[in-house]
Amino acid sequence: MLRSGNLADTAVPVRWLLVLSQQLRWLIDRLGALLGWLVLVMALTTAVVVVLRYFFEIGSIALQESVTYLHATVFMLGAAYAAQRDQHVRVDIFYRGFSRRGQLWINLIGTLLFLLPVMGLLFWFAWDYVLASWAMAERSSDSGGIAYRYMLKSLLLALPLLMSLHALVTLIETVLQLLGLVCPDQSTRSEVTL
Repeated sequence: MLRSGNLADTAVPVRWLLVLSQQLRWLIDRLGALLGWLVLVMALTTAVVVVLRYFFEIGSIALQESVTYLHATVFMLGAAYAAQRDQHVRVDIFYRGFSRRGQLWINLIGTLLFLLPVMGLLFWFAWDYVLASWAMAERSSDSGGIAYRYMLKSLLLALPLLMSLHALVTLIETVLQLLGLVCPDQSTRSEVTL
């Protein structure tokens, strides 16, 4: 796992950093797998809403709102999974032409200067908004709607927390690769032997 060299003093801390990054990767991957099932539930719920409405002329506000809740959950909690899999939107006109080392530097600088500050600001601005929603036990404005809107708004705090965990993984793996302590393909493996 570790490159051979003068790692006598750094081998244990490097291994622990790799274990931490891989455990966080595992957590985000498991969450992504769970969200995949929520997408199926969302599609089935949407089909039920359509069938009930257009074939049986039955409407359910709570059922319609549940699709919105599921969609928001998948989007907000799935952002870290998409970023971890490098499936996010990236303007890589220049990025793909850079060497692997250049890409690592872009990832490091982008994470430190953009991702972490934006997630910190999002958490900061959402905090009072979410607390106010919890304080009043906010519910749907439609009669017959879902009573737990405050839980939906809590996703505004979950998104920056999960993205920050992803950023931590990116920082650990990028720095270790830049220092030459791990090979690029080794930092994303699912196991580290201690």
